[in-house]
Amino acid sequence: MSSENTRRIAKNTGMLYIRMFLIMGVTLYTSRVVLEVLGVEDYGIYNVVGGLVVMFNFLNSSMAIAVQRYLSFEMGRGNWGKLNHIFSLSLVVHGVLALIVVITAGGVGYWLLESMLNIPESKRVAAWWVFVFSIFGCCANIVRIPYNAVIIAREKMNVYAYISILEVVLSLGVAFLLLWIPSDKLKLYAILICGVSCLVTGGYWIYCRSKFVEARFRVFWNKSLFKELMSFAGWSAIGELSWVATIQGVNLVLNIFFNPVVNAARGISYQVTGALNRFVSSFQTAVNPQLIKYFAANEKEQMFVLLFRSTNFSFYLLLFFALPLVLETEEVLRLWLRNVPDYTVLFCRLAIVNVMLDSLSNLLATAAKAYGRIRTYQMWVSLFLFANLPLSYLFLRWGMPPEYTFYIYGCISVFLLIIRTFLLHRMIHLPVIRFGKEILNVFVVALVASIVPMVVYWEMPVGFLRLFVVTFVSIFSVGMSVYFIGLKKGERMLFKNKLLNFMRM
Repeated sequence: MSSENTRRIAKNTGMLYIRMFLIMGVTLYTSRVVLEVLGVEDYGIYNVVGGLVVMFNFLNSSMAIAVQRYLSFEMGRGNWGKLNHIFSLSLVVHGVLALIVVITAGGVGYWLLESMLNIPESKRVAAWWVFVFSIFGCCANIVRIPYNAVIIAREKMNVYAYISILEVVLSLGVAFLLLWIPSDKLKLYAILICGVSCLVTGGYWIYCRSKFVEARFRVFWNKSLFKELMSFAGWSAIGELSWVATIQGVNLVLNIFFNPVVNAARGISYQVTGALNRFVSSFQTAVNPQLIKYFAANEKEQMFVLLFRSTNFSFYLLLFFALPLVLETEEVLRLWLRNVPDYTVLFCRLAIVNVMLDSLSNLLATAAKAYGRIRTYQMWVSLFLFANLPLSYLFLRWGMPPEYTFYIYGCISVFLLIIRTFLLHRMIHLPVIRFGKEILNVFVVALVASIVPMVVYWEMPVGFLRLFVVTFVSIFSVGMSVYFIGLKKGERMLFKNKLLNFMRM
C-alpha cells in the first residue's frame, strides 16, 4: 500500500473520527432529551412507526451501494469521463425510487398501522402523522444519495463530516424545540425531523453542484449502463431487504408480541450500538474507496493486506469502548437516561456483542462489491440474514422472552462471517487460512483483554467509582493486549516510533 494512500486514509479517518465524536455526543444527548420529552410509550411508537418507512430504504440503500461502487471503480481505472453519466443516471433512478416509496409505503403502512401494530387508540392519530412525515423525510434522504456517493468516492471526508455534524446539531435543536413549543410532541417531532432531512439534502446539492463537474445533472440515457447499475443494485437490494427484515421486521414482531416499552428498549440499545458503530464505520468509510480502487487496478495483494489489517483495527477500536460499556451498562444507562426502560440493560449488552461480530464482516462485503458480480454472494448472505425474521417470530410465538431475538442475530452473524469468507475465496481468491488466523487473533486479544477488567468488576461495589476504575483498567488492558498480541512486529515498531516522535515535540 503506497505511502500516499496510507496518508490519505489516515487523514480521512481523522476527519471522520472528529465527526464521529461530535455526532456521538450530540446524538446520545439528543436521545436522552427526546426520551424525556416524549416519554417511553411515545418514544417506542416513534421507533416502530418510523421503522415502517425505514423498511423501504432497502431500495434506496441498494442504489447507494451501486453508485458508490461504480464511481470509485471508474476513478480507480482513471475513467473520469464516465462519472457524470453514472451520476446523472443514478439521480433519475433515485427520483423514481422516491415515487415508488411514497406509493408502496402508503399502502403497506396503512395495512400495518390499522391491522397489525400494537398502538394505543389514543395515539393512532399521532402515529399517522409520524408515518406520513417519515415518508417525506425518507424521500429527501433518497434524493441526496447520489451526492453523498460523489463526496465519498472523491474521499472528501471533511465535507461529509461537516454536513453530518450539521444534521445532528439540527436534530438537537429539534429536541430543545419540543421542550418550548406547547403541542402534541410526537406530531411536532416527526414534522421537524422531516424538515431537517430536507435542509441537509439541500446542503449536499449546493456543495456538490458547485465543486464537482460530475455532480451537475445532465439529461442522459444509456441502456447498457442502466442495466449494469440496476443489475448490481438489484442484487444489493436483496441484501438490503434482508437487513430490513432483521432490524425493522424484528422490531415489528416484537411490537406484535409485546408492548411499545419493549420497542423503546430496543430503540435505545440501537442508539448505543449506533454510537459504537460510528467508531468502526468512520474508519471503514475511509478504507472502502481504497479497497475498490485497488481491485480496479488489479492490485489484489495490496487489497488483501488493507482488508485484513483494517478488519483487525476495526475490531480493536470497538473493543476499547465496548468492553467497559458491556461491563458497566447499567450504570452508564442510569447516568445517561435516569429513567431506564425494562429490558434495556440486557438488550444493550447483547447488541454490543453483535456489533463486535458484525465489524469482522463489514469490509468483506465491500470486497465482494468491488468484484461486481455479486449474485451468488448476495443470495447466500441474504438467505441467512433474512432468517432472523422467521426465527424470531417462531421463538417469540413459542413464548420465549424478547432477548432471544438478539441471541438469534448473534448466531447468524457467526455463520455469515464463515460463509462470506468462503464465498470471497471463490470470487477473488481470498486466502481463507490467512484470514482465519487474523480472526482467531482478534478473539485472543479480546479474551486476554477482558480478564483483569472482569475481576475488578466482580470485586468492587456498584457505583460511580467502579465505573471509573473499570473504564480505566479496560482501556489499559485492551491497549496492552492489542500492542503485544494484536499488532505485528513492524506495526509495533511503527507505533513506538510515532509515540517517541510525539513525546519529543
